[in-house]
Amino acid sequence: MRLASVITPLNEHNLTLASQCGVQDITVRYPGPDLARLAELQSQIAAHGLRLAIVEGFLPIERIKLGRDDGTELAAMKSLIRAMGRLGIPILCYNFMAGTDWVRTRLDAPERGGALVTEFDLAAAEHAVSLSVTASTISGARISADELWVNLERLLRELVPVAEECDVFLAMHPDDPPLPEFLGKARIMNSVENFERLVRLVPSRHNGICFCQGTFAALGVDIPATIRRLGPHIRYVHFRDVRGRGPAHFVETFHDNGPTDMVAAMAAYREVGFTGPLRPDHVPQLIGEEQGEPGYTMLGRLFAYGYMRGLMQAADTFVRPPV
Repeated sequence: MRLASVITPLNEHNLTLASQCGVQDITVRYPGPDLARLAELQSQIAAHGLRLAIVEGFLPIERIKLGRDDGTELAAMKSLIRAMGRLGIPILCYNFMAGTDWVRTRLDAPERGGALVTEFDLAAAEHAVSLSVTASTISGARISADELWVNLERLLRELVPVAEECDVFLAMHPDDPPLPEFLGKARIMNSVENFERLVRLVPSRHNGICFCQGTFAALGVDIPATIRRLGPHIRYVHFRDVRGRGPAHFVETFHDNGPTDMVAAMAAYREVGFTGPLRPDHVPQLIGEEQGEPGYTMLGRLFAYGYMRGLMQAADTFVRPPV
């Protein structure tokens, strides 16, 4: 297993901190159509002894999800995968949430010692929408689960052969929050069974899963058991936890302060033979960073790095991988 991280902001100071804390792999956002930027980022990251290993977020895929792409987004996704293959960047993390990315209704919920974390409350989200968006607008934007599955299979049949050719692994992130529907649009990446369906659509080692622990925790599943169940398909891990009453209401936690048995979770990754990147996700904002980007400040990551490295070393020492 390799300790990974997104770095926000991505600068020399934060890359140095990550390197000093034992991070090995770095996640970057899609840089836009100028893919030469990936090579520049790779060089900047490599100068600190780190590997650019994952591209995640802000992908040209939104019209594809809705079945409205004229071919422009599909071509951009293929170009991205080919560029990643040339540079040896192994993982492309994407999601299939139509119309939104991850959503929270509060950014300053209190955690241990007054640290700030994000919270999701479906009732609050629906109330906010009712005040700002007309019912006709929401109705016009609807898409069904069946339509999403059709659009997803069409996408995978186009992308997986390119990913295989370029040795890039696609890693689907779950819907966050993992609701059956949000803002008039169905969601499909919201159950263990649907992830099993995902990998059956186009069977390939290159059609895999980003196992976001916090999102699966919001579903109320047994995390170590689910890691074992999906283990052969996990290519990338978001290591985090939430506390709450299911997908309709939850708050983020410190990595060591939630309900999930994180020791057992790390042991399960080791047991299934997972050797890929794990990154801390949605960290608390600590004192002095209250004005930073919620979930993506640096001090909380430093705590997470040490905690995760301890768990990884313990798992490597005491847990036997599959023969």
